[in-house]
Amino acid sequence: MGVPLRQQIAVGSYLIKQKIKGVKKYPLVLMLEPLFRCNLACAGCGKIAHPEEILDKRLSYEECMQAVDECGAPMVSIPGGEPLLHKEMPQIVEGIIKRKKYVYLCTNALLLKKRIDDYTPSPYLNFSVHLDGMKERHDASVCQEGVFDRAVEAIKLALDKGFRVTVNCTLFQGETPEDVVEFLDYAMDLGVEGATIAPGFSYEHAPKQDVFIKGADTKKLFRGIFELGKKLKRKWRLNHSALYLDFLAGNQDYKCTPWGNPTRNVFGWQKPCYLLADEGYVETFQELLDSTPWEKYGNASNPKCAQCMAHCGYEATAVEDTLRNPWKALVAAVKGPKTTGEMVAEPVPQWIAKEDKKGKKLADIPVTISNK
Repeated sequence: MGVPLRQQIAVGSYLIKQKIKGVKKYPLVLMLEPLFRCNLACAGCGKIAHPEEILDKRLSYEECMQAVDECGAPMVSIPGGEPLLHKEMPQIVEGIIKRKKYVYLCTNALLLKKRIDDYTPSPYLNFSVHLDGMKERHDASVCQEGVFDRAVEAIKLALDKGFRVTVNCTLFQGETPEDVVEFLDYAMDLGVEGATIAPGFSYEHAPKQDVFIKGADTKKLFRGIFELGKKLKRKWRLNHSALYLDFLAGNQDYKCTPWGNPTRNVFGWQKPCYLLADEGYVETFQELLDSTPWEKYGNASNPKCAQCMAHCGYEATAVEDTLRNPWKALVAAVKGPKTTGEMVAEPVPQWIAKEDKKGKKLADIPVTISNK
């Protein structure tokens, strides 16, 4: 696991406190999204599809601190948009660090070289740099040449200055296990702390819809990655729990727990999660917990969620399972994800099951033929 022991202990202590208190729904990571504006236009991104007046909006420093305090999660991820475009971002990061929260500042790194002196290395700060594979693959993903080289240059600079750095990689259609293994090897050689790796979510507003991996193909891809990694005796530092990785390989039957990664953006607290943009917003975190119909979401409950295996929905589920079944988690951590044998059954979509129960399909209506 590519997470320092100090952070593991802090997060573990937080989780134990929630259990002792009997809290059923608690946040693990706050997704703090202070702007949607970006300096790239990636093919698989649905965030930049907003009109200009929305792209110009920003959460203020005060609003960001209120969200951090209100939520109480031990970790804060700052996606976007491109957070480094926000003029108050250094103050926002400093405010989160003062609260002893671990902050992952997500960036495409195009501005990192220019803005890096606005930040001070801290065990609480991690630059999470977006890299979707090696040079050709990444530049195609972000629809602009030269971005990979600039990102790698910025990563090396940040590491030289003593910053914690991770890479976050989203996998899309056309990936092969060999491609991903090559990328993970390269990322480890760069010296980053770890890598976050997950399948892309099919944003409804993304400009291209044919780039997302569908259904069981995701699990087959991850089995191929992990199998090749074992064969080559790789020890990648992955910023995920062992059981989430086992889930990606099709070995765990998990339901989404979106309250584990709540989102606060320029519209408010987003229902139900970071990925679904059209389900509504509320003013407070408590209102999000109390008013969201959680049972209506998940890969068996909602067609919008059917293909989702993103860590913002399932990592918290895996962590909860780890607390309930530490021995199972230990075995998965030592042996790695299982890459052979049957996968868990695909969830039966409830919206299809309901149609079947109604018996209202035209083909199901009995027809009586008379000779009269």
